[in-house]
Amino acid sequence: SQDESIFLADAVFRKKMWTRKGTRPVIFVNGNHQKTVVFGALSHDGRQLFRQYERFDQHCFVDYLKQINKKFGKVLIFADRAPQHYKSRIVRQYLKENPDVILDWFPKGSPQFNAVEEVWKQGKYTLLVSQYQPSLDNLKSRISKYYRTTRFRLDIRKYMQREDG
Repeated sequence: SQDESIFLADAVFRKKMWTRKGTRPVIFVNGNHQKTVVFGALSHDGRQLFRQYERFDQHCFVDYLKQINKKFGKVLIFADRAPQHYKSRIVRQYLKENPDVILDWFPKGSPQFNAVEEVWKQGKYTLLVSQYQPSLDNLKSRISKYYRTTRFRLDIRKYMQREDG
């Protein structure tokens, strides 16, 4: 399973939170709209690979496919139908030249089949919810450490066997 997600360098807030009665919470924000894009893949045997990029385009996706191929060898990757994945001539050319990398698609509009979506949910909750990010570099460092040290232990086969709807 493969996916990517955008992390903004500003805090995300829960709508409900505990505060002392009669007080208003003080929340620090930096007003920054800088972002980093994290590409992630989980294998059926528990291996995982995460990389950060400045943007999400076909060039970054091909670079990430190379990283996956280097780490996992011959691989069948399930991905969503983002235009950067399947409409790109560069991606199609890479796949044609590298038969060890096979790309297949999740059904349209079905993120519930992709276990990596749960990884993003957990990561954003841990890294962004009610967390002040002083800078994009600070966020990138925290993301790198989090995805390097956290083992998600999700059974991707169970995700892929879910009922649609």
